Amino acid sequence: MPPDPALFRPGRRAVLGGLLGTLALTGCGALRSQPKVREWNLFGGGDGARLLQIHQQYVAEHPDVLFEAHTLAWGPPFYTKLAMSAAGGRAPEVATLHLSRLKGFSPTTMLDPIPVDLLADAGVTESDFLPTSWNRAVVDGKLYAVPLDTHPFVLYYNTEICQKAGLLGADGKIKTVKGVDAFLDMLKAVKDVTGKFGASVETTNPWRLWWTLYGQLEGKFFDETGTRLVLDDAKALEALTLMAKLAADGLTPRSSNYSALVAQFTNGDAGLSFNGEWEVTTYQTAKMPFSMAPFPVVYDVPKYAGDAHTFVLPHQSNRNKDDTKATVEYIAWMLKHSAEWAAGGHVPAYQPVAKSDEYLKLKPQAEYRSVAPDVLFDPDAWFSGSGAQLQNEAAAAFSGVFSGQATPKDALAQFKAATQKLLDTPSPV
Repeated sequence: MPPDPALFRPGRRAVLGGLLGTLALTGCGALRSQPKVREWNLFGGGDGARLLQIHQQYVAEHPDVLFEAHTLAWGPPFYTKLAMSAAGGRAPEVATLHLSRLKGFSPTTMLDPIPVDLLADAGVTESDFLPTSWNRAVVDGKLYAVPLDTHPFVLYYNTEICQKAGLLGADGKIKTVKGVDAFLDMLKAVKDVTGKFGASVETTNPWRLWWTLYGQLEGKFFDETGTRLVLDDAKALEALTLMAKLAADGLTPRSSNYSALVAQFTNGDAGLSFNGEWEVTTYQTAKMPFSMAPFPVVYDVPKYAGDAHTFVLPHQSNRNKDDTKATVEYIAWMLKHSAEWAAGGHVPAYQPVAKSDEYLKLKPQAEYRSVAPDVLFDPDAWFSGSGAQLQNEAAAAFSGVFSGQATPKDALAQFKAATQKLLDTPSPV
């Protein structure tokens, strides 16, 4: 998810780290015979608060486990500290890792494989996951991550505005649109109602929008070796040209950062919003009339930019057998309780929960669950994935397409040059 400095206050980290550490040690004394589970994560804001509640339940149900949870700043700070701890063999027992960053994290040296036998003993097996997420977690025949969720790029819509625009069906849900013309007509109809914009979008970093459109055109990024850039210029330009048209026609703002993206939808300046699904709690708290749906299939195939949070075992020089068993059991427990996590918008990766009544009754969180098999992860590279440099380079190049300061052709040339430079740079991990 995009970093928002306002969401990562020291107080929240202190609560997650300090309070849970205290809860874990209550009544335990210093009996090291008990298994130890130290967890690192990068969740702030609503996700952080929700994780705290889930962890409190875990601690209450597992008084025999010495449990600590620590939240670090989202993005590069988290991954830098995690890499340093793993490189020194003194890492925590378990950590959060975006699935898009797994292969670029040098898993065979920085992570320890997940013991699938212990996972099975805890009641979790490969058949409990979609092949797309499980297979991506396997490197060189070994499982290095256990998916917790999927978080796709979705469509938010203001139900009152869209009703006035004639976009809702008899069931009160937004009508499905397909194709460029239908997509543009939808935005124009909403703009006519709001008098300002059709949709809010983060123009200062439109990577997710471009990656979705380019993916729907079935464009390639790297060759099979992952060492050569094979971008399809025609498809990349087609997506960028459409993005430029959205701004030029006033259907989206020309300049909008992440905070503005949220505010424009909240205050009704835009009746639609293109974003990750994690803002559902924000809009529910605002008590605004809204729902959610899969992002439209504008081009050829249903593909949606997205990622997944996973559990990994950072490398330890001398991993303790009892600690590892307790850690795997913690992972399994979290998966089985992921309906509570899904309330924040994320689609459960654990299929028994994804198909459960408890999850399916969540509205609007369950309205876009069908896209999970078609989530398009970032390209595999050490500089790619959530919060990594590739997205920053896309922001620097593609934001000018919205503002009008760069043509699609110039923006693509800038992005390709920056990506090639990253490809030519050895991985620091």
